[in-house]
Amino acid sequence: MAKAAEPAPHPPKDQLPSVSYCITSPPPWRQSLLDLLLFILFSAYSFVIQDTEVFSEAILLGFQHYIVMLGTTVIIPSALVPQMGGGNEEKAKVIQTALFVAGLNTLLQTYFGTRLPAVIGGSYTFVAPTISIILSGRWSDPNPISRFKKIMRATQGAYIIASTIQIVLGFSGLWRNVARFLSPLSAVPLVALAGFGLYEFGFPGVANCIEIGLPHLILLVIFSQYLAHFVSRGKNIVDRFAVIFTVAIVWLYAYILTVGGAYNGKPVKTQTSCRTDRAGLISAAPWIRVPYPFQWGAPSFDAGEAFAMMMTAFVALVESTGGFIAVSRYASATPMPPSILSRGVGWQGVAILISGMFGTANGSSVSIENAGLLALTRVGSRRVVQISAVFMLFFSVLGKFGAIFASIPTPIFAALYCLFFAYVGAAGLSFLQFCNLNSFRNKFILGFSIYLGLSIPQYFKEYVVINTNGPVHTSGRWFNDIVNVPFSSRPFVAGILAYFLDNTLHKDAQIRKDRGKHWWDKFRAFKSDPRTEEFYSLPFHLNKYFPSE
Repeated sequence: MAKAAEPAPHPPKDQLPSVSYCITSPPPWRQSLLDLLLFILFSAYSFVIQDTEVFSEAILLGFQHYIVMLGTTVIIPSALVPQMGGGNEEKAKVIQTALFVAGLNTLLQTYFGTRLPAVIGGSYTFVAPTISIILSGRWSDPNPISRFKKIMRATQGAYIIASTIQIVLGFSGLWRNVARFLSPLSAVPLVALAGFGLYEFGFPGVANCIEIGLPHLILLVIFSQYLAHFVSRGKNIVDRFAVIFTVAIVWLYAYILTVGGAYNGKPVKTQTSCRTDRAGLISAAPWIRVPYPFQWGAPSFDAGEAFAMMMTAFVALVESTGGFIAVSRYASATPMPPSILSRGVGWQGVAILISGMFGTANGSSVSIENAGLLALTRVGSRRVVQISAVFMLFFSVLGKFGAIFASIPTPIFAALYCLFFAYVGAAGLSFLQFCNLNSFRNKFILGFSIYLGLSIPQYFKEYVVINTNGPVHTSGRWFNDIVNVPFSSRPFVAGILAYFLDNTLHKDAQIRKDRGKHWWDKFRAFKSDPRTEEFYSLPFHLNKYFPSE
């Protein structure tokens, strides 16, 4: 007689277990001398403390999110502003503006969007069409600052128009109808490549200054994965604040190398990557400055550039869908109802609109690195991310202090990316627990979409390296971007392909279970599960006036 099958030792879970603080449970406020000392130690200026203050883990965790999001916020303007004609002063102002806008958009998303602990920051997806605007040949002004402002106003116009695609798709509910057909199977390639697909920003960035990046990567793994097992008292502090500890140690080490003359006479590229005094931000940043809309002048509009940026915004929408799904998983929330995802997309469109109004030279999307930080700390609290947004606003106004943190060498951020992007990719793979991996249909969809999601963008990127233009290179740069940008995005190609195959290949009741759709059906409607309303309902009883259906 056949032996009865044993139950699975690790059954699928709607919510990720072992998360210390989920989306609605902020770390407890408690008086801690260690918290106080750490906060003073890793702040850029001295606090005058009149009496004993009560500090929280939440404050330090929020500060950690702020440090992590600085990487993209600094790297993108540092690459674009010099091409636009701006100097260190313009670069510092653009970084301040990007930081201010990120804080504002993060608060809007966490209060009125998906309500997930998602940081809304800059995106590499928008870099290519922005460079096309820079290289359009319309800028003949001999004054570099005047040229910078003209290009900035052109990017502002493109972003303002491009924001409408996400605003319309999100708030109209059209993206909700698309998301209804998303299954765990089709989510795997989308989410996995939203993390793994950013591999070019990981170890290659570490190798730009191997003597700084590699020690940081090793220390980060030791602090976050090993050291806590050897520390009996305060072990949660060691792994939960691994980013603060390791960044401080390696940053100090890089400073010692810099002042010790280790990089004197080295090539410019090496000095730019390794030295702690080459960013040019501290001296150029104003002491106090509040960014404001249209600070560079009235936006200018070009139809072709606007269409190209709208396609880029759609690509960012698909990528951010994967980012939102990863964040919901690491926040230990239930899967998002399609209506909630659509609402978040609408507010992300507002974020792009605000980016265009303020002039950040970049669009906005879900920060993948901060999604990975949720996994590292095992803290998915919404409150923590809202605190990080306050840090963004605070340090964007106090320019000198914010510039100190923004001067962290980029290999240090690249080492962080090696862990955080990997965590997001693993979140995508974790949805395989809801699927039947013995199904050849599932094997084909997974393998084919992930492989082409890597292979097609690789072809497009190699073509650019060899020929200095994309495979589509007509006389219209805007048309080239409309085709080249989507096919250069790994999560976009993999996600769209998996979604199409999963919804067009033969389906029946058994296949519905094989693709894991029945696991997400119970969260399809907003009020179908009490946990869903707990996690995603709007504050201030706004659901009465803006129902999430």
